[in-house]
Amino acid sequence: MKPLKSLALVALVMQLGSAPAVAEGLAGAYLAGRQARFAGDFQAAADYYTVALARDPSNPSLMEATVVSFLSLGRIDRALPVATVMEEQGLKSQLSHMVLLADEAWNGRYDDLLERIADKRAIGDLVDGLIAGWSHLGKGAMSDAIDQFDAAADEPGQRGFAFYHKALALAMVGDFESAEEILGAQGPGAAVQTRRGVIARLQVLSQLDQNAKALEVLEHSFGTSLDPELAQIRDALTAGETLDFTIVTSVRDGISEVLYSIAGALRGEARGHDTILFARLAEYLRPGHIDAILLSAEILDDMEQFDLATEAYRKVPRDDPAFHAAELGRAEALRKADKPDAAIEVLEQLAETHGDLPVVHNTLGDLMRTLERYEDAIGSYDRALALYGKTEDSQWFVYYARGICHERTGDWPQAEADFRKALEIDPDRPEVLNYLGYSLVEKSDKLDEALELIERAVAARPDSGYIVDSLGWALYRLGRYDEAVGHMERAAELMSIDPIVNDHLGDVYWAVGRYREAEFQWKRALSFVDHGDAAEDANPDRIRRKLEVGLDKVLAEEGAAPLKVAGDDG
Repeated sequence: MKPLKSLALVALVMQLGSAPAVAEGLAGAYLAGRQARFAGDFQAAADYYTVALARDPSNPSLMEATVVSFLSLGRIDRALPVATVMEEQGLKSQLSHMVLLADEAWNGRYDDLLERIADKRAIGDLVDGLIAGWSHLGKGAMSDAIDQFDAAADEPGQRGFAFYHKALALAMVGDFESAEEILGAQGPGAAVQTRRGVIARLQVLSQLDQNAKALEVLEHSFGTSLDPELAQIRDALTAGETLDFTIVTSVRDGISEVLYSIAGALRGEARGHDTILFARLAEYLRPGHIDAILLSAEILDDMEQFDLATEAYRKVPRDDPAFHAAELGRAEALRKADKPDAAIEVLEQLAETHGDLPVVHNTLGDLMRTLERYEDAIGSYDRALALYGKTEDSQWFVYYARGICHERTGDWPQAEADFRKALEIDPDRPEVLNYLGYSLVEKSDKLDEALELIERAVAARPDSGYIVDSLGWALYRLGRYDEAVGHMERAAELMSIDPIVNDHLGDVYWAVGRYREAEFQWKRALSFVDHGDAAEDANPDRIRRKLEVGLDKVLAEEGAAPLKVAGDDG
């Protein structure tokens, strides 16, 4: 193997400075970096691997690990020197090829790009074919670019992507008629229909003086409740303005769009570690690519890298139409990072600047509800509902969530009204059917209706432990103990460590005279009493009392009807 000669790599190591104390030697730094990489902690991995690489600078595995760590962080400037050394040494690495390809695209070295693709030193067939098309365009060879996109379209599974990029290339050079022919086509093999693809078509139609048709496409694709970006487009089209074509404004933008397209496709396959690499490269090649920034942030959130996700969301400028989406994402990342106060601050500030958006108040309400600040949540849901111009399908959840808050604060009449309003909007929504039915059961109110509601919920979600538990519990409260047993046992199978379900099963067993099994289930319920969200509704003292004296005496102490009377109509 050739000795390491790149001063850039040495400089990179020197720039890092001190690393965490655990990295006292090569083995310590390597193992710490490996652990950080498995945990998805890209910053720590980059720090440790760089220290390890300084101690063993010719190690191919360390070089590749360093590249992937910096690439995951979006620090292409740090990954590039290492990738350069790897290529100088003849090392085959797709990751280093990705970094070098991005550098060549950034600097407009299209001959080098095409040579890299021809030598199979790029990324992969799908990506390479599309990037080759844009590279030919970068050299001014439009006909070669079109031929390349058409060739890519003939490859299995690539047709939609290839036609989309062909259309973007045509639109970028001003051939909007040909671009619309592609973007407006329907059926198998048509250009991929993403949000950006629809916006590209709206811009193309506007350039063709077809604003009316663009408005039709806009409403067909997104409906009438639009976010700020789409609302701006609608308003401009309605005013007769001509939209600029901005989806791709340069060849470099086009290559960025290729990488963004692949990242979006990979995300659907739940491949976070691969997806973040493409998203970061897309963002690198087009720093103002807001959708790529948001995608990077969402992927990092999915990977539970909440600090990095927060950092990514903050890159979206305040005056960008997507700012509210970025702030909503940032608040969610802060919440997941166990920083609720910071999340609340973000949403409250957003409510001041974007207070006309129901989603902002809904999100703040949801956060307050999870924090059990139910009165604050109700206020946020009230403001959200007041902003809707008309009843929409999505509003069922707002009424449902507000109903939960009213129920938790003891205002059952308002809670019931909200649940019934949610069912008016979406009559078959199992969550609402179950919550309303179970609440009625707990209040021993309208038990026949409660049973019917829960049965409908079970029919829709037969594998939901919570809902099956509700059915068993409703039958128990109606005194139909034998019928309740099977449903409660099924609920316990579906949710074996839920304290409420096990407690309920114990009560049902007791009601049918299976006392030893009842005591076993109550003991299980106690062992799981701190498990999950159900813990707040569990009553360990009551369970212990049942173990001491039995369910009959507990009911008597509570002034409740004894079991033998529970199903007696008289």
